[in-house]
Amino acid sequence: MNPTWVKAVALVCLFGAVLLFAETLVRWIVSRRNQGRAINFRMKLIGQGRTSLEAMNVLRRSASSVPSNLPSFLANAAHRFEQLLIAAQVRMPTGRLMLIILLAPFAVFLTILIGMAVVGAPTAFGRLLLVATFSVVAGAIVPIFLLQIKASRTRKRMQEQFPVALDVFVRGLRAGHPIAAALDLLTVEMPDPIGSQFGLVVDEVTYGAELRDALQAMAERWDLDDMRMFVVSLSVQSETGGNLAEILENLAKVIRDRHSMMLKVRALSSEGRMTALMLTILPVFAFTVLCLLNPAFYLDVADDPAFVPGFVVLILLYAVGFIWIRRLVDIKV
Repeated sequence: MNPTWVKAVALVCLFGAVLLFAETLVRWIVSRRNQGRAINFRMKLIGQGRTSLEAMNVLRRSASSVPSNLPSFLANAAHRFEQLLIAAQVRMPTGRLMLIILLAPFAVFLTILIGMAVVGAPTAFGRLLLVATFSVVAGAIVPIFLLQIKASRTRKRMQEQFPVALDVFVRGLRAGHPIAAALDLLTVEMPDPIGSQFGLVVDEVTYGAELRDALQAMAERWDLDDMRMFVVSLSVQSETGGNLAEILENLAKVIRDRHSMMLKVRALSSEGRMTALMLTILPVFAFTVLCLLNPAFYLDVADDPAFVPGFVVLILLYAVGFIWIRRLVDIKV
């Protein structure tokens, strides 16, 4: 056979094999994306062979691990931290994560001290204060800030999904489904995070909890006024009667109008919020990056007698500015 024809056939076969592989890869990626959009985390757990009780134990965090004998301000801070973990959808137990965040600054501090001792760097009080500040920022403040970003995104997505969930719930009621079946419809139709949360409510009701208590617990976990209005609507309708589908349809309209007003307020205040964000993040980011890339930038002046009082005053001014800016941009609608 002519060698030219052999090369041509080989190239055609190679081209066909590459084309077939690329098509198979694209189809697999598209199917995975479609599956991820259509199924929430609870349905994935059930699809993996876990029972609804096991899925409920994974989704629901354990009871509050905050000691009851703490002072009020510490107890409030601990409860807010637990709410932050719930909103961030962190599966790790609260006590373990709190212990990690508390011990991380000490680990960073000891690691830096050991490194300074190895290289023979002096350990004056100003240097120790600088290292301690960097350890707190890198070991505690930055992880908590990342958790807050994730929690804000998840809570915002919950707010956007809730009116759609009410529409699906109303359609289920008008189709003749009871309340429990309409709620179960949300668990297979809505993606995360709201699909898994309504699935958690359905599982709690299945294992003996009252529907009102399960919904109220979900509203308290996420601290959303829209969910509280939904629970109140169900409670009032169960006591006084009425067309629940019409009530929830009006509630969905009110929630959408409220969200529209919130978006207008956010648009009008976007410049101030972005300024507040940059003024809050930029000093911490610059301090952390300089300490990592050029430690001598701060360590060379840490031995100066004016460094310690100046550094303490700087931290206090930053804290006052942070609280002041947060109050200025925290607009309630």
